[in-house]
Amino acid sequence: MAAPDLLDEARRLVLAAVERLEALAPGERDSEAIEVLATAESLKNTLAAAQARAAVTLKGARIAQRAHQPVAARERGIGAEVALARRESPHRGGIHLGLAVVLCAELPHTLAAMEAGWCSEWRAIQIAQGTACLSLADRQGIDAELMSDPVTTDGWGDRRFRAEVDRLAYTADPVAAVARRAKAVAQRHTSLRPAPDGMTRFSAMLPLEQGVAVHATLGRAADVARAAGDERTRGQVMADALVAAVLEGRGDGQPRAGSVAESVAARAGSWDQTVVPTAPAAPVVPVAVHVVVSDATLLNLPGAGGDEPGWVSAPDAGTVPLPADDVRDLVARATDAGLASLRRLYADPGGQLVALDSRSRTFPAGLAQFLAARDRSCRTPYCDAPVRHRDHVRRWADGGRTTAANGQGLCEACNHTKEATGWSAQVTDTRTHEVETTTPTGDRHRCRAPGLPPPRPHRNRLEIYLGEIVLAA
Repeated sequence: MAAPDLLDEARRLVLAAVERLEALAPGERDSEAIEVLATAESLKNTLAAAQARAAVTLKGARIAQRAHQPVAARERGIGAEVALARRESPHRGGIHLGLAVVLCAELPHTLAAMEAGWCSEWRAIQIAQGTACLSLADRQGIDAELMSDPVTTDGWGDRRFRAEVDRLAYTADPVAAVARRAKAVAQRHTSLRPAPDGMTRFSAMLPLEQGVAVHATLGRAADVARAAGDERTRGQVMADALVAAVLEGRGDGQPRAGSVAESVAARAGSWDQTVVPTAPAAPVVPVAVHVVVSDATLLNLPGAGGDEPGWVSAPDAGTVPLPADDVRDLVARATDAGLASLRRLYADPGGQLVALDSRSRTFPAGLAQFLAARDRSCRTPYCDAPVRHRDHVRRWADGGRTTAANGQGLCEACNHTKEATGWSAQVTDTRTHEVETTTPTGDRHRCRAPGLPPPRPHRNRLEIYLGEIVLAA
């Protein structure tokens, strides 16, 4: 049976089961509903195993087709193909492909458990990651111990499962586990992700003892504030203390006198080690925060145009919408502090930016900012990563020009993937800037620029603009 026919048949059977459930008498629905829920979850696990085996098959076929190429080029772009097929980001596609290879080659019991329906893809990822530092024999020993019988892990929560994987890995090879921890410490970092309602999620990957100390220090500051009558919630005080500690620190790494940072550090004095925010050794430089907003919103004009949200972005962070009132407040406060400047970007009434071009091979600063404002995030379908590279849709080597129409914003990984054998892209609609990407299998995926807030209609004028407010933080 061909894959499309198989999909139609599976979908028909699943929906038929739900329809039979809904047709039962009220007193009979509960137990049947539980059965459908359990069966559907088991089926999801089996399908995840099928996807893993299909991904490995794709990888083998692609490597065989590229046998004449250098080894480093044979696997390029395969994870991105998996991602597009699963309608997920390229990062997730790489994770799925890596898991698939490990499952099929090194974790036979876990793969069998997924095929039987009682092991989820998430748990498969945990056992693959938790045993990555071990020899094949030790890894397969843990695979057999945990995944040979569903009774072994029956009733376990996800945290307990991962903790048991880590315990067994440490027991099997303590030296490898210690080396893995040292490697993990070297990968400490911070990250920023957009969140709903004009918020962002700032996180830090830290060694265990440092993370605990930082969190406990903020918690103690919150407890003291709450005990003194502060009406903010504990979480609010902790968040405010963290921001103040970072932003109010001096260049020498010590908190400024009288600052919240000094207060937080002082309250941590009873701990074994005091956590003091440390500023970077290099001079602090301004960070440009871009707010793209229509003229109607900026001027608070009546009507729907004055209520259009603005789009806020910063380096290494995705673009998020902010309500019109919040944008005006942000711009007003920044203007009062002397931190705001206005750059005009011309747009048509539909909110599409007017084209710019350049004779150079690389995108100059103005055109690069133009692409960032238009595209917001990586243009690869399902990829929401921040724009890192400005890419020629049609390659420069193939005659592609350095223009807004032939340019797109991509993350670093997607730009490298696009150069793999068999990948191509073309602009199919210049007005909305729709780009069609073709994978080595011939599958086509389209992505349209999200567009910007449309400006208000103007009479007797040929030029209309969106204001890009640049705030230095």
